[in-house]
Amino acid sequence: MSDDRMFGLQRHERVMDELRRHGAVRVRELAELLGVSELTVRRDIAALAAQNLLTKVHGGATLPTELTPAAPTRRRGSVGPRFTIGMVVPSLDYYWPAIVSGARSAAAAQGVNIQLRGSTYDWAEDRRQITRLIEAQQVQGLLLAPNLEGDSLEMIRWIGELPVPVILVERQPPRWTPTPYQLEWVRSDHALGLELAVRHLHDHGHRNIGLLLSKGSPTSAHLARGWDLVCADLGIPAGLVVRDSVRMDEPGHRALIAQLLDRCRASGATALVIHSDPEAMSVAQYCNELGMTIPGDLAIVAYDDEVAKLAEPAMTAVRPPKPMVGRTAVELMVARLTEGRRRPIQRVLVTPELIIRDSSMPLSTPVRSTWA
Repeated sequence: MSDDRMFGLQRHERVMDELRRHGAVRVRELAELLGVSELTVRRDIAALAAQNLLTKVHGGATLPTELTPAAPTRRRGSVGPRFTIGMVVPSLDYYWPAIVSGARSAAAAQGVNIQLRGSTYDWAEDRRQITRLIEAQQVQGLLLAPNLEGDSLEMIRWIGELPVPVILVERQPPRWTPTPYQLEWVRSDHALGLELAVRHLHDHGHRNIGLLLSKGSPTSAHLARGWDLVCADLGIPAGLVVRDSVRMDEPGHRALIAQLLDRCRASGATALVIHSDPEAMSVAQYCNELGMTIPGDLAIVAYDDEVAKLAEPAMTAVRPPKPMVGRTAVELMVARLTEGRRRPIQRVLVTPELIIRDSSMPLSTPVRSTWA
């Protein structure tokens, strides 16, 4: 076998690894990752598509699905998408762009159009955007990430009475709702993601660990649930939990971090799991100003992995499977629209990934706090 052939096989394996990890890949990013030209990547994608291993889309590729095992073919003379799906997300600049990207990749692979609307973490604005999509009479289904704080049952009832199918994205309604309002959903398994972080720290010698939850985030409840479960399983203290925002742009954040570190000192904590990246970076910067070293004096694992790698030191982080969540939501909706009411309700959890970087290096034994 020639060297060129071997290199080609190695590239193909790497392309498929990236697809399985992210659900979709871009030609430009693959070219940078593999150190080859974009033309070479396009040829690799074409070769893999010919084997029905992936689906070519504009500017990249996605994994094939059960609904579309190969690139979809359109009948000659056909016009327009199979379906148009509305999508309402609470943010277009943090966390959600990756979910939207995954949804769009899956939509392109299946000949589906997505109408995206940005909202806020406010139910009134969610309702306004959803109503606009419905009144335009152009969408056959909706992917929604509404604010479910407060009287969530009232919101679920309103959503359940919409005239088109709905799939919740990164949201989960109460465990029980009346039968007419049962909704499908897909979200990251944040409780399991939190467990990955704690077990990683525990494996490297940490026995006193704290948790900082971002105040007001819909993710916090899932992280708190995972925290209680993993601490009970490992037999470690679960009492050091702080719910507050310590982002650098929040007033009084330095005083809050000082209080957090005081609690760590008092409990002998040697590690923190922090949601989200900006909070983790803020804590790390404050520690640096105090002359504390990370991970020497305090190991940190961030939750979200949006900008964690930009920190100093680069942050170990839990990465929710955002592109795959978006992709799966579209696949569920297409299946719902294709199969109708006879299709059973689906509720999908997707497992996050732990990305290990410099902020959580193993401690030497025996473990002891190095607080000054």
